[in-house]
Amino acid sequence: MISRGSVLFFNLKPYSAPIPSPFLLSGVAMSEPHQNQSEPTLSTDNYPVPLSPPLPSISKQIELSRAMTASSMSTLFSLSTNHILYEDEWLIAVNKPQGIYCENVLSSVPTLLNSGSEVELHLANRLDRDTSGVMVITKSHKVAAKFVKAFTEHKVKKTYIALCIGVPPKWKRVTVRSGHGRSKFGMWRVYAASDVGRSLPGGSVVRDMETSFEVVAINGKGILEDEGGGGSSSSSVVVVEEKSVKEDGDVEGEIVVRAYPKSGRTHQIRLHCQYLGISIKGDVKYEGVCEWKGATFDAHHLHAETLSFQHPVTAARVLLRAPLPSWCTLS
Repeated sequence: MISRGSVLFFNLKPYSAPIPSPFLLSGVAMSEPHQNQSEPTLSTDNYPVPLSPPLPSISKQIELSRAMTASSMSTLFSLSTNHILYEDEWLIAVNKPQGIYCENVLSSVPTLLNSGSEVELHLANRLDRDTSGVMVITKSHKVAAKFVKAFTEHKVKKTYIALCIGVPPKWKRVTVRSGHGRSKFGMWRVYAASDVGRSLPGGSVVRDMETSFEVVAINGKGILEDEGGGGSSSSSVVVVEEKSVKEDGDVEGEIVVRAYPKSGRTHQIRLHCQYLGISIKGDVKYEGVCEWKGATFDAHHLHAETLSFQHPVTAARVLLRAPLPSWCTLS
């Protein structure tokens, strides 16, 4: 087996290469650099000021523990036919489990293939370690290139389901538009929409980020169209230009939201949920609770529900849907 970035080459007659540890695969981030908690709130180098808070101190040890557990689980992980959502001669789609690195899913694919020829496996899309759901893997360079073009041109549509903790929102639907980038200390942060295009430390720039949300359920009760999630059923737009202000004095609850990301930025949904004051349960990097009502969570609750696109070879419209995880129960 030869590994080239996120492309694995396999000769499947026969296949006997061991599944590599995520520590040995290039491009696997076990955890992001931990930020200095004294991160300044004012720019000293004429850089734009991030509008979301720095990494909570409590997350450092939790993230390290989760990464170590995921490393062990990923090394032992093996795909089964139950994981397969779709397959043809050009691509295969699987339901990635929570707590497994994408590269280990990729490495496990050949055990399910019957092809006698060499295949060139590529990750068409990536999911965070703790995010479950639809993941597409292509079987050739040509098909992979077409997927890259489709993603770049925003022709691939995605939906996610997230279980959040916070004050139930007054909106039924909302669209958040902001900037996105890495701060001086390396953490992904929300920036003002007006900062898009401005330079950041390390030579990167603030990029645009847009996500639409709709409330699906509050405290286990599904929201009907005319209920409006406690407010108007019409959609509102939030153009981020200042730090968000959380409501005080209200009782927090469990909110299930469906997210429709227009852009595809790293940690996009997690960042926008944090900005809206409904951080994802278990997402300690972005102020999500790790304990709730006597239970402790070892991962964040985010699921890639659907992925739709025009097939890169047949041109047929394909809609892939992953079964909802056990934590997403609606009455």
